[in-house]
Amino acid sequence: MPTALVVEDSPTMRQLIVFALSRVKGLTCVEADDGVDALKKLAVQRFEIIITDINMPVMDGLKLVKRIRSDETHRDVPIMIITTEGAEEDRQRALALGATCYIAKPIQAPQVINKVKELLGIR
Repeated sequence: MPTALVVEDSPTMRQLIVFALSRVKGLTCVEADDGVDALKKLAVQRFEIIITDINMPVMDGLKLVKRIRSDETHRDVPIMIITTEGAEEDRQRALALGATCYIAKPIQAPQVINKVKELLGIR
């Protein structure tokens, strides 16, 4: 059963993403409110996909992507970035650091659901 780690400092946005993902059959979501919280959860649990924001206090999403990609255990886990940073250079930087895909806010639930299913190989 696949598990997603949703890393987002805004409780409202986090709930929106988790609610959208509840429509992916069999997917369980674990929530983290920033990069440091996410790393704590990654230390004790394995995830099939990680969804993160970029702008967060303590540790932002880009630093988180870099840390995840330098860790043997999670090196190949797909990372989806969902952010208000719509600039092309932010997108390029995120992908260069190892993000699998990049979605700019405002998000559409079907877009997120379809991308997660695609990344997890769910039909």
